[in-house]
Amino acid sequence: MKYIKLRWLVLGFIVLALVAGVWRAMNQKQAQKAAASAPATAPTQLELASTDVMKAELRDITQGLAISGTVKAVNYAVIKARVAGELKDIMAREGDTVKAGDVLARIDPTEYQRRWQQTSEQATAAMAQMEIAKRAWENNQSLAAQNFISQAAMNNSEANYVGAVASHKAAMAGADVARKALDDATLRAPFAGIVSGRAAQVGERVSIDAKIMELVDLSQLEVEVPLSPSESMDVRVGQLAALQVEDRKTMVGAKVKRISPSAQAGSRSVLIYLALDKADGLRHGLFAKGILGMGKSQVLAVPLSAVRTDRAQPYVQVVEQVGDQLQVIHKIVTLGVRGMDMGQPESETMVAVTGLNEGSTVLKSNVGALRSGMAVRYTPVAANAASTSASAAR
Repeated sequence: MKYIKLRWLVLGFIVLALVAGVWRAMNQKQAQKAAASAPATAPTQLELASTDVMKAELRDITQGLAISGTVKAVNYAVIKARVAGELKDIMAREGDTVKAGDVLARIDPTEYQRRWQQTSEQATAAMAQMEIAKRAWENNQSLAAQNFISQAAMNNSEANYVGAVASHKAAMAGADVARKALDDATLRAPFAGIVSGRAAQVGERVSIDAKIMELVDLSQLEVEVPLSPSESMDVRVGQLAALQVEDRKTMVGAKVKRISPSAQAGSRSVLIYLALDKADGLRHGLFAKGILGMGKSQVLAVPLSAVRTDRAQPYVQVVEQVGDQLQVIHKIVTLGVRGMDMGQPESETMVAVTGLNEGSTVLKSNVGALRSGMAVRYTPVAANAASTSASAAR
């Protein structure tokens, strides 16, 4: 009897489990039907910052030639030793400002002082011999007038005097050379500037033309730009350029000042020199790049990077008011001239476009590709800009 009761209990539990499983499956199906019949939730809006958009405006686009070169000082000198010897003193170091004529360094002058003294004494002795020959010649002139000496003796006296004069001049020239060598032992600044480098130390023995230091004048800077022969043919003195020096965001204005009349022997490039409008903070040897203006046009322009080319026709992404939402719209455009807006600090290349309304809000390249019709909104910080854009769209 106990075995029969246990079997009925097991059967009862199995029946209850089956009933519970059927009830759970029916509830899941009802939940799925309810979810399918429920209305779709509103799509999430993409949030944009005010820096992600810009206005398509009429701009003066300067079309030109892409150039790059090196900033160089108009006055730049490598100070070299003019005489050989031991470097005794260095008066100026890197970064020191000097005036024209200031002493920069001195080479041991002992040897050159002795040579100058030697040649000076030789010049004095030659002058004494010249005076003796002169007096003898003058005496012989009076004796020859009285026929006391022969004409041959008179001619010999005159020749001795002429030879003495020549010896004195040669001795004086030697003394001048020795004096110059003594002066060259003292190195002076050829112009006012700043010491940019030093290549020798006190106590070193330097040879003739050995590099001692470098001197630059930062008050006058220019950019040396190499161009190919074909590019240089259209360049004229006075043309304007906008340059970006190293990684500075601000552009520096420049003007073509000089053009080399010949091409370089090895590279066949033609050098042009541009004078900088503002050289504050710039240094000799910096790299500069930019555009040399060859023509100007007023066109409706957007940054070239904002134009997308992942379709058959180029297009830009604009933000427009559609109903009560701001949405992304793809506008197919036709590209025109390319250049730079010299009046703006950014160095981005601009391109003229047609098929776009002036004042349209264009998405910049950093946003990436967005689906046409996607709803967007501005961050709270840019709420005022969003309302302005919406009113402009209406």
